[in-house]
Amino acid sequence: MDQLRQRTIAEEASCSGIGLHTGALVTVTLKPAPENHGVTFRRTDVPGAREIPARAEHVVDTSLATTLGRDGLRIGTVEHLCSALSGMGIDNLRIEVDGPEIPILDGSAAPFVYLLRDAGIVEQRKHKRFLVIRRPVAVREGDKVASFSPAPQFTVSSTIDFKHPLISDQSYRLAFSAGAFQREIARARTFGFLRDVEALKRAGLARGGSLENAIVVDDFSILNPDGLRFPDEFVRHKILDALGDVFLFGMPVIGHLRAQKSGHALNHRLVGRVLSDSANYQVIAATPREVERLDLQVPVFSPLAESAVAP
Repeated sequence: MDQLRQRTIAEEASCSGIGLHTGALVTVTLKPAPENHGVTFRRTDVPGAREIPARAEHVVDTSLATTLGRDGLRIGTVEHLCSALSGMGIDNLRIEVDGPEIPILDGSAAPFVYLLRDAGIVEQRKHKRFLVIRRPVAVREGDKVASFSPAPQFTVSSTIDFKHPLISDQSYRLAFSAGAFQREIARARTFGFLRDVEALKRAGLARGGSLENAIVVDDFSILNPDGLRFPDEFVRHKILDALGDVFLFGMPVIGHLRAQKSGHALNHRLVGRVLSDSANYQVIAATPREVERLDLQVPVFSPLAESAVAP
């Protein structure tokens, strides 16, 4: 397979699960899409609902997850599915969901990776387009910083510090490729503090949250009986979320993303800041000649890459 060409899936694939915040059972269906279509979401439970492009201009909320919207309709918690699409190099896809939220499944991107692999990934004729960062861009909020800087390949560095004995001073750096994503990032689950989960549920949120789909931490311990999948699973999940958020550029990015204590809101502000000035970036057609001319290292997206993602 040529990692420079656009990709979609070979056949339709579906899965069902509960929504993290609504607690309702929802089904998401992935469908092949033609070249240059991009990735779109559509609510099938609302007659006549239009597709919502998976692009930054359609982000309507980042308070508890990344939510896309159009014409007053919303689809929430899209970041884990978008992260899987990023990790597997999917450019064109129609996503249908019969409710207001993507199912949380196990709280990671791994189930969506399985779904994509089962559907089969096919190469299309048109070349991918890449958004290449051309000058440093940063957004800040107190001690939180998210930034992009020019680099020959896509790299993500993240640092977190929750002032908690189990989630303190974790850092991770990912040199992005499909294999690295599947081995190092895809299985990292979302997490929360017991006190916050209880408060959210009292407010009518996180109705679907449980130890089956999130890491829950009290003041001193991990409450999940099986413990962590990685010693630093928390910062790896932050990278997973960031990949889902920058997927909303609408095309793969080449540059170095640094996220220091960042979350969905700051990630989204960074994407908007990059797009606000065309001097910040260059969009290229990823032909072999252009990639060589610009001395770029495009990600390897082969679905046959060795993977440590386990059922």
